[in-house]
Amino acid sequence: MKLQQLRYIWEVAHHDLNVSATAQVLYTSQPGISKQIRLLEDELGVEIFARSGKHLTRVTPAGEAILKIAGEILRKVESIKQVAQEFSDEKRGSLSVATTHTQARYALPQVIESFMGRYPDVSLHMHQGTPMQIAEMAADGTTDFAIATEAMEYFGDLIMMPCYRWNRSILVPKDHPLARTPRPTLEQLAAYPLVTYVFGFTGRSKLDEAFKDKGLTPKVAFTAADADVIKTYVRLGVGVGIVASMAIDETLDDDLVAIDASHLFDSSVTSIGFRKGTFLRGYMFDFISAFAPHLSRDLVEKAAMCANRQDLAALFSGIDLPVH
Repeated sequence: MKLQQLRYIWEVAHHDLNVSATAQVLYTSQPGISKQIRLLEDELGVEIFARSGKHLTRVTPAGEAILKIAGEILRKVESIKQVAQEFSDEKRGSLSVATTHTQARYALPQVIESFMGRYPDVSLHMHQGTPMQIAEMAADGTTDFAIATEAMEYFGDLIMMPCYRWNRSILVPKDHPLARTPRPTLEQLAAYPLVTYVFGFTGRSKLDEAFKDKGLTPKVAFTAADADVIKTYVRLGVGVGIVASMAIDETLDDDLVAIDASHLFDSSVTSIGFRKGTFLRGYMFDFISAFAPHLSRDLVEKAAMCANRQDLAALFSGIDLPVH
């Protein structure tokens, strides 16, 4: 069994069983990958992939178990490389972050600008997706960090640490009736079609819970994962917008009226996390503390040692999170 063979089966499984696409990504030949997979299967005595002719059709049950262990081995190998790089050149490397559009567009730019100024030889990669996609990318090693607000049940394999609290604002055109209502009620909001986030994005569950607790059913006319798209449709008159307050730009959005909605909805908490067992390089600790200053290296190292979610929650229970 060779490490290269494990990388081949892992990459094939994560490229929709497309050996040709995998070969392009790994800068090798399709026949070479197919041969190494067959040699590994012959050695193990089981099929990792089911086939129809020359085409791979699915991962076998044995393959699922083998791929899980192979992923763990490959992540350990990457950690070994990270350890070596840390001691050979502590300010050179790469950092990848998976997050939502709202975080990438409004919460991270200043953090990244400062980080890149301090670490010009660290290449930084941003991946955007749904909470489930973000969790998967961090869990399988595609990214180093996950930054998310919703669907924490997807992040069970990650050490998730609270960064800050935030709430929402209502957005309407200047001639809208709510523009003259500084503290609208949920009943008033429910009377209008709403334009807000797709369920599972950016604290959407808090919005739904608030209406449900009042026995109200909101008229959600349009949803999007992108706050800027939501603003566009508010301008078109599709409905009343509800977005994260951090997504409002006083200059670019001066044609709209923003109304604080923190009296209507519970605040949400954005967290940053990494998979268990990850070796964090010095600049990775610095990125975390730049994004959330209360997350010192000592606190992050304690979080990494927590055995379960209960211990993690207890560690952060006394921290007063900043509000964005």
